[in-house]
Amino acid sequence: MISCAVSRGVPAMACRQAKTLAFRSFSSMTPPPLNQKKKESQMTERRELHSSSRRLADAAAEAPTTTTPAEVAKTSSLLDRFTVTAEVTISKIFPAGFGWQSASVVADGLGYEADTLNFALTTGFGDALGVLGGHMLYYTGKKAVTGKSDIDLTQELHTGILLGSAAFCSGSVWQPLVNVLQGANLPFNQVFVGTWAGCGLAFYLGLRVGRTILSGPLQHIAEPSYENQKDDASLSMAIGGATAFFVGTDAAYLPEQNWLIGTVGIQDGTPDIVGSCIAGTSTGMGFLAAQSTLNAIYPSGKCWND
Repeated sequence: MISCAVSRGVPAMACRQAKTLAFRSFSSMTPPPLNQKKKESQMTERRELHSSSRRLADAAAEAPTTTTPAEVAKTSSLLDRFTVTAEVTISKIFPAGFGWQSASVVADGLGYEADTLNFALTTGFGDALGVLGGHMLYYTGKKAVTGKSDIDLTQELHTGILLGSAAFCSGSVWQPLVNVLQGANLPFNQVFVGTWAGCGLAFYLGLRVGRTILSGPLQHIAEPSYENQKDDASLSMAIGGATAFFVGTDAAYLPEQNWLIGTVGIQDGTPDIVGSCIAGTSTGMGFLAAQSTLNAIYPSGKCWND
C-alpha cells in the first residue's frame, strides 16, 4: 500500500498523480497465463528426463562387463573336457572298434565260431591292439607335427599298454555277453543296456588289475588308489557306451528294433574294410554320446578327463 502525506511544498494534485502512476505500474505486471506455465513446466520435465535417460544410457555403456573367475574356469574346464574327448575318440575309440571287427574277420578265416573262446580272445586282442596302436600313432604324429617336448612317448607307451589291457578285457567279453543276451531273446534295448553295463564293468576291472600288475615294471602307470579309482570308473562308463553302440552293427538281430541299424548296421556282403570302418564309427558314436553327457553333468575336477 502506498501512502502519501500532504506536506508543505507538495501540492495535493502531485500526490494524486503519484498514486495513479503507482497503481498503473502494479497493474501492468500481470502474471503469465496458466497454460503457458504448464507448458514451461512440461518442457522442463522433458529436458530433465531426457538428460537423465542419456546419463543412464551412457553409464550402462561405460560400465565394464565383468565375468567371475568361477565362470571362466567352468567354461575353460568344459572346453578342455571336450577337447580330450575328441582326442580319445580319434586315437583310441575308433581304432578299438576297427581292430575288433578286423580281428573278427581273421577269426572267421581261422575257422573260429562266434561262440568259441578262441573267437572271443582273438577279437579281444584286436581291440587291445587297436587301442595301443592308435594311441601311439596319434601321439607320435602329434609330437612330430607340434614339436612339443612335453609329449613323453615312453609315458604314452605305458598309458597305451594299460588302456590296451583293459580294452582286451571288454573286447573279449563283448561277443560272449551279446550271445547270452540275444540267446535270452531280449529286446534290442535290453541287449544294448546289458552290454553297456557288462563291458563297462569288464573295462573297469581290467584297469584296476592292470594298475596292480603293471605299476611295478612300468614307472608311468600309477598303482591303484582312491583318486584313480574314481577316474577309472567314469572312463569305464563312457567305454560301456561305446560297446553298447557296437551292438547296433549286428543287422541280423531284431532289425525292426535296432534304431542304430540305419547308421552303423553291417549288412551281409559289406566289404571287410568298410565293415571295420563302420564298427569304428559305432564305437566312436557311443563314446561321444556317453562322454558328452558325463562332461556336462560331472562337477569340475571330478571326471577322468579333468
